[in-house]
Amino acid sequence: MKRIVVLGAGESGAGAAVLAKKEGFDVFVSDMSPIKDKYKTMLDNHDIPWEEGHHSEEKILCADEIIKSPGIPPTAPIITKAGEKGIHIISEIEFAGRYTNSKMICITGSNGKTTTTSLIYHIFKSAGYDAGLAGNIGRSLALQVAEEPHEYYIIELSSFQLENMYDFRANIAILLNITPDHLDRYDFCMQNYVDAKMRIIQNQTSSDSFIYWNDDPIIKRELEKYDIKAIQYPFSLLKENGSIGYIEEGTYHLEKPTPFNMEQEELSLTGKHNIYNSLAAGLASNIAGVKKECIRKSLGDFPGVEHRLEKVTTVRGVTWINDSKATNVDACWYALESMTTPTVLIIGGKDKGNDYNEIKDLVKQKCRALVFLGADNSKLHQFFDGMGITIADTHGMKECVAECYRLAQPGDTVLLSPCCASFDLFKNMEDRGEQFKTLARNL
Repeated sequence: MKRIVVLGAGESGAGAAVLAKKEGFDVFVSDMSPIKDKYKTMLDNHDIPWEEGHHSEEKILCADEIIKSPGIPPTAPIITKAGEKGIHIISEIEFAGRYTNSKMICITGSNGKTTTTSLIYHIFKSAGYDAGLAGNIGRSLALQVAEEPHEYYIIELSSFQLENMYDFRANIAILLNITPDHLDRYDFCMQNYVDAKMRIIQNQTSSDSFIYWNDDPIIKRELEKYDIKAIQYPFSLLKENGSIGYIEEGTYHLEKPTPFNMEQEELSLTGKHNIYNSLAAGLASNIAGVKKECIRKSLGDFPGVEHRLEKVTTVRGVTWINDSKATNVDACWYALESMTTPTVLIIGGKDKGNDYNEIKDLVKQKCRALVFLGADNSKLHQFFDGMGITIADTHGMKECVAECYRLAQPGDTVLLSPCCASFDLFKNMEDRGEQFKTLARNL
């Protein structure tokens, strides 16, 4: 019996373990961190042995194959040792793909992944399609394949997940954009990060589809390096350079595979970045054969995504917006670009090699004040202190919200769009967003 070891027992790892057990493997799960009770229960219910708080090398390095959770870096000591022994290391998505013939709609990009994935899922479900939501959001793909199979899977893929995918094939691949992110994971080499993103199109055939943003300079450069067999569906804000999806004179257009249009003002998502997301989602749905009336209705009634430009409350004439998912500078740029009132911007957290020059001009144009929120705000001070903008330094959400309340004036917007990861002060970006919302609503 072949032995599968799963490293990491979160949503991804626990689901992979259940599928491996179902397929007849000898399975063992190991996590350096404490395992959540719900995943312990899941593993116990399937008679899968597990350990937490350490890695037992004698139980791991005898594996025929290792399924690695995406959060574990390739430089982790146990991964290095497994590589030295020649053990094949794959992702949960790669493993799950072996056991299903379902259609895979896969979305990646530095920004907009969650919104686009959620919007496509909303369109498919509203149209009556049998679809599952997986990857970075939703339930584990492997667990769904094992226990709740669907005809279609809508999968948000991070660069971390794409790293250990080899034979997996996306029937519809969507590449929204590529901007600097997670460079600390990639030896601060942008090309390493780009290469991970481009894996979304590997293994595609002439019967598959590739949707991408036509105006992204990095994507344009990279496409020249690849022999792309899939049918290409470029989109852009304007009709140019062969774009299949675009906006023209206030109308949303898709030219192929079936002509479709609707008034731009009917789209539920606003802001330039969301036009891109809506074009990509519309193209994917059109390619999958969703009826025009279903696409039109769903593009018009999609409620949006939590922690992404989420309007929280209005207090004393000040609007509070939670954009905690903005964990890189480019995401913050899109948020600031959409602001129409003077803004008190909250930034800070675990810096991933950020270059704040990208938002410098928008900060000057739009921001009344900056509130730093992090364990160490020294890099932010070095960059922003000389710009003549009011700055407050905080190290916890309660203190941060109090400073924002003090600085904002009626008619302003308080925007949490941190540019950074959350792990210095919070469990994750959701925890950061929830604390912000709770405190803002209690003002």
